Amino acid sequence: MQIEHRISVSAPPERIFSIYEDVQNWHAWDPDTKSASLDGPFRVGSRGKLTPSKGNTVTMILTAVVPNRSFTVESKVPFFRMVFEHELLPIGSNTKVVHRVTFSGLLSVFLGPLLAKQLNAGLPRTLNNLKQLAETASAV
Repeated sequence: MQIEHRISVSAPPERIFSIYEDVQNWHAWDPDTKSASLDGPFRVGSRGKLTPSKGNTVTMILTAVVPNRSFTVESKVPFFRMVFEHELLPIGSNTKVVHRVTFSGLLSVFLGPLLAKQLNAGLPRTLNNLKQLAETASAV
């Protein structure tokens, strides 16, 4: 199961990526994140923790990082895996931001529909907050 939302942001990919790299402040623009931390630099293999606004803290690992273009975070619990992809696509002076979440594993049949409903409500808010932060910061 996969959920995807997009938004156009009037800021360069570098500005948006710098917001992504500031993991401890993800909660400032992602209302579904209570806290997040990374034990090490923002690169493939670095591990951290994410506590959602609703739910238990999960471990996460950066599985792909292309500076100023994309990054992927993976979280696993027994019988369930979530992959969060973040893409930045430059289009003229704007950047198309894509957030995609994929669920897999035995429990995805049960947890997928529940989480899909939450993500379809939450991702547009998250993207709007990211847009506002990136556009405001780039104007300063």
